[in-house]
Amino acid sequence: MKAKLSSFLRKMTWSRIQNTLHIKLLLLSLLLLFLFLLLLRPTPSSPPSPAITTTASSSTTTTAPATACYSKIPESLAETIIHYATSNTTPQQTHAEISVTARVLRNRSPCRFLVFGLGLDSPMWAGLNHGGRTVFLEEDESWIATVRARFPSLETYHVRYDTRVRDADALMEIGRRPECLSTETTELRGSLCGLALKGLPDVFYDEEWDLIMVDAPTGWIPEAPGRMGAIYTAGMAARGRKAEGETDVFVHDVDRKVEDEFSKEFLCEGYLREQVGRLRHFSIPSYRKTKLPFCP
Repeated sequence: MKAKLSSFLRKMTWSRIQNTLHIKLLLLSLLLLFLFLLLLRPTPSSPPSPAITTTASSSTTTTAPATACYSKIPESLAETIIHYATSNTTPQQTHAEISVTARVLRNRSPCRFLVFGLGLDSPMWAGLNHGGRTVFLEEDESWIATVRARFPSLETYHVRYDTRVRDADALMEIGRRPECLSTETTELRGSLCGLALKGLPDVFYDEEWDLIMVDAPTGWIPEAPGRMGAIYTAGMAARGRKAEGETDVFVHDVDRKVEDEFSKEFLCEGYLREQVGRLRHFSIPSYRKTKLPFCP
């Protein structure tokens, strides 16, 4: 019996080690790819050396510049690579889940990327969106201080939530009211919907977001704030987009009731593009110029 138990434990340990190594290799590969592309890009602010023209009695010879200028790796990206190369902690998302967002970022970066939550994967998202703006909204002030001490370049803002997971059913009913499903106005600060988050930092309302990741606030116990308002607000921000095109919205932990039901209800199954593991990817169009139903 002891031998069987020992064998089982060894197999479980090896499985965890393999999963951790796979995710670390993915993160390093993605970051090194961005670094390689960055180093190949000429520095925009440093024009190439002028061509040398020699005039002879019968011909003119033009010589191309002998060298080209390349960008140095940014300090923030260097910190990110070192962090994941030396970290023994596995991010909350799996290899397959991370790959979904990374693929969209590869096509849209540099872009404007908003993330509800600050975690061990935050330097990765900022690194993959190098040259764009990546903003993190976090509920835990002490955690913000901890992460900023190690990664001062991350743009992070503190957020307070006044909802609770135990009230999710009541908030679902509020969200189904006409004032919450109206697409006539998409101004969140003046929203009459009780589900809309109207106390977020100014940066959220002032910026146009290309990608929004909802991976916070905490929602695994009844007393936690839950992601009801964050999911609804992300969807309305996408509908209120002034620029043409769609907003990609990602919701993690859809194996839980709140994330599952609220993402289907307010981000709409008709806008669902992909689900991998516990991550859903929605693409929501702007409602500014075209009158559309709340859900297709």
